[in-house]
Amino acid sequence: MSEIDVETVEEIDAPSGVEAPDYVLYGGKGGVGKTTCAAATALASARDGTATLVVSTDPAHSLSDTLGTDIPSEPTRIREDVPLYAAEIDPEAAMGDGPLGMDGDLGGLEQLLGGDEANPLGSMPGSDEAAAMRLLLQYMDDQRFERVVIDTAPTGHTLRLLELPEAMDSMLGKILTLKERMGGMLEGLGGMFGDDADEEDARRDLEAMREQIERLRAVLRDPEQTDFRVVMVPEELSVMESERLLDRLEGFGVPAGTIVVNRVLQDLDSVVDAEVPADYVGPNHADCEFCAQRWSVQQDALARSQDLFRGHDVRRVPLLAEEVQGEELLRVVAACLD
Repeated sequence: MSEIDVETVEEIDAPSGVEAPDYVLYGGKGGVGKTTCAAATALASARDGTATLVVSTDPAHSLSDTLGTDIPSEPTRIREDVPLYAAEIDPEAAMGDGPLGMDGDLGGLEQLLGGDEANPLGSMPGSDEAAAMRLLLQYMDDQRFERVVIDTAPTGHTLRLLELPEAMDSMLGKILTLKERMGGMLEGLGGMFGDDADEEDARRDLEAMREQIERLRAVLRDPEQTDFRVVMVPEELSVMESERLLDRLEGFGVPAGTIVVNRVLQDLDSVVDAEVPADYVGPNHADCEFCAQRWSVQQDALARSQDLFRGHDVRRVPLLAEEVQGEELLRVVAACLD
């Protein structure tokens, strides 16, 4: 172990399994292991008897592979022995119900809110994120689940979700301004805006959706209800990406108290006091020059992250020789996150 002062997992006073808040979100750059962490946390939570839903908003849909079973688009119990439920949200399918994933249509305003045809205002920003958000809120309110663990899409998608209220205000303002300026000229456009009833329905639908998004943001901003965990790997670019994500989350008022450093070249028993699988193979820094050089690179990244993320709970997950799939290795990861 190096001279870097990074706490071992068992010394970190942070939420674990049943002690975690109602909502646990894993976010970060694509490919850093968010899905693995989410699956491990959900499985550990369910094993403690807590009815847990793990839901992925990542279009890559790798949750099925990690858990070793097909995950449907609707919350479904996937284990008989523990109360574990799972769903992989398909934003495009969710948007099939109507613009922005809302039931019904928005009358003549549909074309100005991201319909199939081009319009002078452009499509509605974040339409797929809005559809995912609608389903996410539905699942978070579902009384079947005591805890919801969310595997978020890569950083940009998550940030666009948080930006939706402002984007919707801007778009609605453009619509109303255009209608006022063009006035009677719109009468010859074949009902683009629909009749007054359509427009009033559209206003109500948009306002209802904006309220839903604000409610989601309120939940995300409450550390008593939510733990947003930023996942990174010990590399310079990943550290920089995580720093930017934390800055943006702070700007939105979303507390992120936990940093997960994944794929660290350390022995498992130096990270957590847990039962090591019989076939576990750790890095050999003494005889493997590649391992030693990579560990040196990781130490530099860990040193920088220690300064940047001071005040956060830092959890480390070792790089495992095998790909993390199935319950045995997910238990190992969960022990590192505990």
